[in-house]
Amino acid sequence: MMIAVKNFIKNFDSDVFNTENKLPWEIINHLEDLLIEKIKTLSDDYIVNGNIAVHRSADIEQGAVLKGILIIGENCRVGAYAYLRGPIFLGKSVNIGPGSEIKHSIILDHSATAHFNYVGNSIIGKNVNFEAGSICANHFNERENKNILVFYNNQVISTETHKFGSLIGDDSKIGANAVLSPGTILEKKTVVKRLELIEQFP
Repeated sequence: MMIAVKNFIKNFDSDVFNTENKLPWEIINHLEDLLIEKIKTLSDDYIVNGNIAVHRSADIEQGAVLKGILIIGENCRVGAYAYLRGPIFLGKSVNIGPGSEIKHSIILDHSATAHFNYVGNSIIGKNVNFEAGSICANHFNERENKNILVFYNNQVISTETHKFGSLIGDDSKIGANAVLSPGTILEKKTVVKRLELIEQFP
């Protein structure tokens, strides 16, 4: 079963990476290499320091920590004491709220984490909003078998990886203190209620 990211996120292949026929977790697992190549193509509108590229219009607030390979796009805001652990790609006008932690993820245009959010090993579409405290979990700490399974179109797909969070389609809304379990797939315009747990497998 093919889960094409372009079916969840408009213009993904043209706006972000040319990843035709790559599954979401394959994109995440190769994100470091994809970013290294993309940094080479960036314009002078970016300030590049080692493997960290920040658009000149981006606002990085006091206390934010940037580590690893990062691309922070036009008009992004990274709030005070946010923690970004690359590889990470932020599209245009992404808002990372104070105290949020983002790890090994892609977050696209006009999406936002409010504050005190965690997003791990995930692909987040455009115009997605996370209310305060909502979580994209990326690892089954409690299970002996750590392999992450995805349930999509009535089929169970093995990712053959121990670290994958969510694929979230454009225009989705994640309520405060909601938890998306590892392997969550959300179609465009999905609404997750406050305090809701999304778990595909018991």
